[in-house]
Amino acid sequence: MNSDAKPAVEAVAGIRPCGACPVRGLAVCGALAPDELYALAEIVHEMHRVHRQVVIVEGDEADSFYIVTSGVASVEKLLADGRRQIVGFLYPSDFFGLAVDGCYAYNVTAVTNLSLCHFERERFLALIDRFPKLEHRLLGMASNELAASQEQMLVLGRKTALEKVASFLFMLSERGRRLGRPRSPVWVPMTRGDIGDYLGVTTETTSRMFTLLKK
Repeated sequence: MNSDAKPAVEAVAGIRPCGACPVRGLAVCGALAPDELYALAEIVHEMHRVHRQVVIVEGDEADSFYIVTSGVASVEKLLADGRRQIVGFLYPSDFFGLAVDGCYAYNVTAVTNLSLCHFERERFLALIDRFPKLEHRLLGMASNELAASQEQMLVLGRKTALEKVASFLFMLSERGRRLGRPRSPVWVPMTRGDIGDYLGVTTETTSRMFTLLKK
């Protein structure tokens, strides 16, 4: 009998933290079969950040990848004059940490208390070489992100302030549905300032649009 044999596939729930992860089926690691999760569990570290705590900083060396397992984070770009543009929000199952010339291109900040899976970049890239289906899954997720970015360009460029806020709420509703929440009521964890910085309008305008929609 081989004493080094892996436990049976049925014991996958005991593989911490991967076997018990509530978003594994939606995340990039969902590409792995249950008996392949051991390789992932060997390189993952759990990480927690509190409300408004920074996760990654623009310009820092991009030495890690992350997957959100609970909570929400904002992806931000700071302009030369100090203004902030939020270019997206990260939800459970989202993967981030991609780099430009070896450095992070954006800041990522916790909007709520945040739980993450953290991977050292080199070890995760080695895992992709071992399991090419991880790369296929990442390409599919990148395609969805590109489509979302194109939709965001439409929202910022052509829609009125009221249409922007309505579209944002619809986006949150759809995202909640994908995570198993009801489409209504819509969970809005970010502040009106966050929403304004995402939609390209002031906080005051955001508040007025919410009032109009409520009426």
